[in-house]
Order: sequence, then structure tokens, then C-alpha cells
Amino acid sequence: MEKRDALFIGGKWVAPASGKTVDVINPYTEEVMGAAPEACEADIDAAVAAAQKALATGWWRQTTPDERADMLAAIGAGIMGRAQEIADLITAEMGCPASFSMAGQALAAGMLLNTFADIVRTFPFQELRQGVIGPNLVVKQPVGVSAAIIPWNAPLFTACIKLGAAIGAGSPVVLKPAPETPLDAFVLAEICEAAGLPAGMLNIVPTGREIGEYLVRHPGVDKVAFTGSTAAGRRIGAICGEQLKRCTLELGGKSAAIVLEDADLEATIALLLPNAIMNNGQACLAQTRILAPRSRYEEVNRALAAAVSAMTLGNPADPSVQVGPLVSERQRQRVEGYLAKGRKEGATVACGGGRPREQKRGWFIEPTVFSDVDNSMTIAREEIFGPVLVTIPYEDQDDAIRIANDSEYGLSGSVWTRDITRGIEVAKGVRTGTYGVNAVATMDIKAPFGGFKASGLGREFGPEGVDAFLETQTIVLPVDYVPGTPH
Repeated sequence: MEKRDALFIGGKWVAPASGKTVDVINPYTEEVMGAAPEACEADIDAAVAAAQKALATGWWRQTTPDERADMLAAIGAGIMGRAQEIADLITAEMGCPASFSMAGQALAAGMLLNTFADIVRTFPFQELRQGVIGPNLVVKQPVGVSAAIIPWNAPLFTACIKLGAAIGAGSPVVLKPAPETPLDAFVLAEICEAAGLPAGMLNIVPTGREIGEYLVRHPGVDKVAFTGSTAAGRRIGAICGEQLKRCTLELGGKSAAIVLEDADLEATIALLLPNAIMNNGQACLAQTRILAPRSRYEEVNRALAAAVSAMTLGNPADPSVQVGPLVSERQRQRVEGYLAKGRKEGATVACGGGRPREQKRGWFIEPTVFSDVDNSMTIAREEIFGPVLVTIPYEDQDDAIRIANDSEYGLSGSVWTRDITRGIEVAKGVRTGTYGVNAVATMDIKAPFGGFKASGLGREFGPEGVDAFLETQTIVLPVDYVPGTPH
């Protein structure tokens, strides 16, 4: 049992003012595997006050970019040193397969912080420019106190997306983990504490949606960084717009993988499936719409269904397992509702389609492929967030691009072809934030990541991710100003 009874606020471990804890349920055993403190409004007030104090002390003014980069590298090293512990914890919290918990969650989080460290060392926090009349000094200042609200599907990695950019920029963070997966955040707090991160630069307050909105509305919060559903993102965006508060929103997706006629199908499916059913299908950038040329549609369906049927399902702690349970009973019921809608609207179940009979416990859904799908069907338009793929036929390349773009989302996507030049042409035609050409991954932590349309606002990763936690100030200088010369 992993029990936590104290929040991390202002560099100290403090009892929650609510006096409450929340049980954390293992999705495989359906049993309590831990508990975490539950924050209330008073705890949010204390966390924001601690972050404001950290901002006022001017830690960012007292440090060079290299020193902040060293701090990020130290935190990254701390994560790497506890990677197995973190991976095991995330698997127990949310059912993520062990292989992905290690590579895609723990190790990826450490790599991400090291990447942000490299970016911060060369980031142009100050630039002297020649203006129309005289020189201007363009300075990047911290955006202020940042609220980071993260989802349950990739808790530590998503937290580090926000934390790495914010610490590099000098902005203190109030981190709200999801109530389903709060425990790994406390390991992160221990690592930051050991690395010497100043008090108040990271504050951790697990809580539910209602208190989360209190955090978003808090007058002491200058910027909100949110990853989660589009519905919740719309709500947060509306509040931030009302208050003229900065925000970045990384939201849902219904990404299309376009298989061109010349694709090597065996190689394509081998590389595509990790993107399509990663993290038990609980990934915003999952390639869940498979677009196949009509001339090869049946061939693609057979090959895809065979590969998906062969995926190993079971105990996510077993390194050989590829698909674990969904995070909660509520999430499984939601996915089952989509399976029913798919059948009702005329789609054909090519494989899967229900609960696996061999699993007597755990919130499992069989990896599923629907064929004979039209892009107007519910299962082709709404984000299911489970191991469910749909295959849609297209007539020609223009039709494939049209179908890919016929979505309210625009987060990710991919194209599969022997002709890379043609693949790049297709990529440029699809309105989506990131795109892969025969790529095993459709995002890179050194490059900007984010969505078009209802998939969000702003960008994370890369220099753009750091810039999202900064404000730009222009200082107009005397006409005869010369750097290093007193006036």
C-alpha cells in the first residue's frame, strides 16, 4: 500500500486542511492500492500563496539560465534514479503496461527534463534589437504563478511537461494531479526537494474537478496549463478568457492514419499499432481512425484485425503484456457505450468488441477493430479513449485528406507510404498539430506539440514550450545607448 497523508506546499509536507484522503484503486485487481490527501479551497489558497512568495523572492532573477538548467537536469537525474519505482507505481495506479510505464512515462519524463535543460541554456531570455529610432531590449519575464492541471493517463510525464518549461522560465507551479493517479506526484515532490528546488516553486494539491475549478479561478494564478478532455478544456478556456488569464490547453484527438496504396502493409501495421493502442488506447494522440484505399480495404482490415487480435492482454505488471485494463469502471462503461453505438450505426466488429472472458477481474476491454465505418458514425467522430480502432475506406489521396480533416479535432496523424516526398505532401494537407511520415512516434520532445481546432491552444515541448511560461517585455533605450557603457 502506498499511503500519503501530507500535501507538498511551500517546500513543506503539510496535512490537508480538509482532513480527507482519497483511496486509489488498482484497475487490474480492483482493490485499494494506496491513498492520497485531498486538497480543499484552503489548501489551494496556501499553495498559491507559497507560489506567489517564491515568485516575489526573485529566484529566477538570482539565477542564470545555466543554473536553472542544472536544476532541471538534477530533477531529471532523480527521476531516472527512481525510474523503476515510478513505473511500477504508475502501472498500479492506472493500469498502464509495464513496458510503457517505464519507457513512455518514467524514462520519458527524465529525458524531457534533460531536454528542457538543454533548451534553457540557449534560450534568448534577453535580446538587444535595433528599433526605428534607437535600440530596444526585449526581455522575457516569468508569466507568474502557473496552475498545472494534469490527467490520469500519463501523470508524471504530463506533469514534467509543465514543470520543466515553468522552472526553466522561472515560473512557480501549483500542480493538481488527477484523483485517479495522485501518488507518483509525491515521488516527484521528493525528487525536487532532494534536488534543492526552492520552496514554493512546486506545490502539489491533488483534488477533484470542483476544487480544480477553484484553482483555475484563483486571482493569484496568472496562467493555467491544462491537459485533458476537450469538454473540460472549453470550460477552463472560458474562465481564462473571462479573466484575461493566460492558458495553454492540450486536449483531445481523433487522429487519422492514412495508409497509401503503395504502403508496405506488414511494416506499416508493426509501426502503427504502438501509436494506435498505446497506453491501453488511453492516449490523446492515438491513431484511432485507419484510412485505407478502397482497392486494399479488405486486405488492410484482415491484416489489422489479425495483428490487434494477437496483442497480449492481461496483468499490466507483466512485461510481456501489451494491453492492460482501463483506468476505472466508469471509463470501461463509457467505452462499452461506444461499442454499442458502433454496432447500432452499422459498423462491423472485425475483432474484439467486448470484455475478455478470460479476465475475471480488472476493467478490461478487448482490443477492438470496427470495419465498414463511415466517417459520419459516432465511433469515427468522438474520442473513445480505449483500445478501439475504426477503418474507413477512401477513393484517392485527396479523399483521404478530406476525411482526415473532417473532424473537430486536429492533434496528431500519420501517413504510410514508400514515397517520403508524397508523404510530406499529404502531411502538409492535414490540419493537425503533429504528423508522422512512416514514424513510430508522432511527437518529439524537442519539437512543438499541440493541436489545431478543438484539440487545444498553444504548444508544449521545445523552445515554444518554455515561451508559453514567459511574458515579453520591451525596454526602449536611449538612441546613443551602447551595451556596457554607463549613461
